Amino acid sequence: MPKAVVLLSGGLDSATTLAIARRDGFSCHCLSVDYGQRHRAELDAAARVALALGAAEHRVMKLDLAAIGGSALTDRSIAVPEAPTQGIPITYVPARNTILLSLALAWAEVLGAQDIFFGANAVDYSGYPDCRPEYMRAFEAMANLATKAAVEGGKLTLHTPIIALTKAEIIRRGVALGVDYALTVSCYQAGDEGPACGRCDSCRLRRAGFETAGIADPTRYA
Repeated sequence: MPKAVVLLSGGLDSATTLAIARRDGFSCHCLSVDYGQRHRAELDAAARVALALGAAEHRVMKLDLAAIGGSALTDRSIAVPEAPTQGIPITYVPARNTILLSLALAWAEVLGAQDIFFGANAVDYSGYPDCRPEYMRAFEAMANLATKAAVEGGKLTLHTPIIALTKAEIIRRGVALGVDYALTVSCYQAGDEGPACGRCDSCRLRRAGFETAGIADPTRYA
């Protein structure tokens, strides 16, 4: 089985992406990043998902983006919005996806993997600029200029299999592949034991996705 690095946050989208990578025949080496996020329950969720979906390996890397701040997810003095906002919301973490993908790229090169899977979505999402398809294409192009492996002929492919799906379509795809969404955590301000607030943008998108899909929402709400 070819190796792939799968970025695994512990949320709905990344769990579905892992299931797709497994279906496609990859040996999945999952990477989660403890970057100082306030919703740390997602890291425990990532471990549960990796085990349940048969990942070959799961690593958690620690990185202190809270030292930079600038986001409601990394600075506890900034409230997580509980109502829709205009423009890019304050839950955007500056350069987060660039950093996460770079870490995945480095590990892929060490593993000899030529594939990275990332659960970015640009349909039912919060409008983050680093979730757009054009950004993903640009990162893949950069990766193939930046690494020893690529220069020596090992072209890297960045897979974003759910980027153009609605949340309902993602959920249906995951259910068909055996994903247990009760294991996942999407809430931006989930408690230590994982109960979701039901009010943040991520909770609203998740709940609407299950409603549209016609599938019972297994989320535990506070």
